[in-house]
Order: sequence, then structure tokens, then C-alpha cells
Amino acid sequence: MDDGFLRLYDLDFSGAQKDFEAWEKINPENPMGPASEAAGILFSEFNRLGVLEAQFYEDDSLFGNRKKYEAIPSQRARFDQQLGRAEDLANSRLKRDPHDRDALLAMTLAAGLRSDFAALIEKRNLASLHYTKEATAWAAQLLAADPTCYDAHLAGGVSRYIIGSMAAPVRWLLRVGGVQGDKEGGISELQLTAARGHLLAPFARILLAIAYVREKNTAQARELLLGLQRDFPDNALFGRELARLDKIATR
Repeated sequence: MDDGFLRLYDLDFSGAQKDFEAWEKINPENPMGPASEAAGILFSEFNRLGVLEAQFYEDDSLFGNRKKYEAIPSQRARFDQQLGRAEDLANSRLKRDPHDRDALLAMTLAAGLRSDFAALIEKRNLASLHYTKEATAWAAQLLAADPTCYDAHLAGGVSRYIIGSMAAPVRWLLRVGGVQGDKEGGISELQLTAARGHLLAPFARILLAIAYVREKNTAQARELLLGLQRDFPDNALFGRELARLDKIATR
């Protein structure tokens, strides 16, 4: 599982899927297997479409006008299939033990992946907010069962930062609906996952780098990107963003 996620962040998608499939053969009833496969599919589509790279160029005022992408239909179908498998396995385990850590983590991850797909590929804002709220609720249950599962803070961090970045009237409407926004609090949760998380720590570092670029905190963005470039040398995104930041600094 660990090797699979490391390959994922280094853009070795086929190698990551082989690792996830091998782990599933040993752990056929664990929902983290198909949830991880779904994460691999999403990351491969992000890479193909340049989704994460585009986020570095956007600021809060442009988020509503971001580009809508088209996923490969077969990839979208596999993504939904794996998430459905993960949720079925997780729900079966949760009926036996409501505090099952892997089941709660899989449900958190599944809702977060659905939110990311809806927001960053399909530009379905309301659907994304629904899944974000769902992921945050699962994360709260997970942290109640295991406060040391720092990967769970990613869901809340993303939710609080994105909603906190929205216009004031939208934030008010969401708050009435029970969804809170807080940019600084969101960054704090992402920092916690980046520093102490496990499978999702590198993803939290990527999201933090994007947040720092948007917040005009170039020094911290550059520090994170340098670390990511060192840890994942085959991922060209980090080098490109470093070069762009350096170019902006010389203007």
C-alpha cells in the first residue's frame, strides 16, 4: 500500500495499480484496496488533464470560472466501480465494528475523491460541496475512533480552505447549511496532515503549495515544492512550478 502511494505521487500509475492489486489479494475484504485504486485513477486523470498544474495559476477570484474537463469515460466508470466496491466493503465492516479504522478511512477517502472529481474535473460545485461535507463527517468519526490518523485531517482542511475562499454571501449560505469555511483553519489542518500524515501526507503538501501560491506566500510554496521535487523526482510538475515561481520573482 505504501509503495503504491509513493509510485502514485511519482506518476508511475501502472506501477501503483500493480501494488494496490497485490495488496488487495492479501487483504480482499479491506476497503482501502479499491479506495486506493480509485485514488490512482483520479491522479492519472489529474495528470493527463493538467488539473493540479492549473490550480497553481488560479486565485480565489478565478475559481468560479475554472475550466471544465472531460474524463475518459472508461476511467470514470472504473473510478465509480472501485469507489462502489470500497463503500460496500466499508459498510459491511462498519456493521460489525462502527470504529473500524480502515473502513472509516476508506469512507473518508471515497467521499473526498468524489468531491475532487466533481470539483476539479467536472466543475459540479454543489455535488462537490455535498461530498466534501460527507468526507468531513466521516473524518470526524475516524478521528474520534483514532485521533492519531492524521490523514483524516485532509478532508476538513480542504473543506475549510475552499469554502473560506468563497465570496462572503456564498459562505453565509453554506454556513446556514451547516458547512463552515475558515482559510487559516483549513491550512492548519493541511499542515498537520503534511507533517504527520501517512498515505496522504504528500498530497497535503501539494495542496499546501497550491494554497501558499494563492496566498502569495512564495517562500513557503517554494520550500514545499523543493521537498516534493526531491522526494518525487519523476514528477515534473514540481520542477515546472519552481521554475515559474523563480521567473515571477525576477520580474
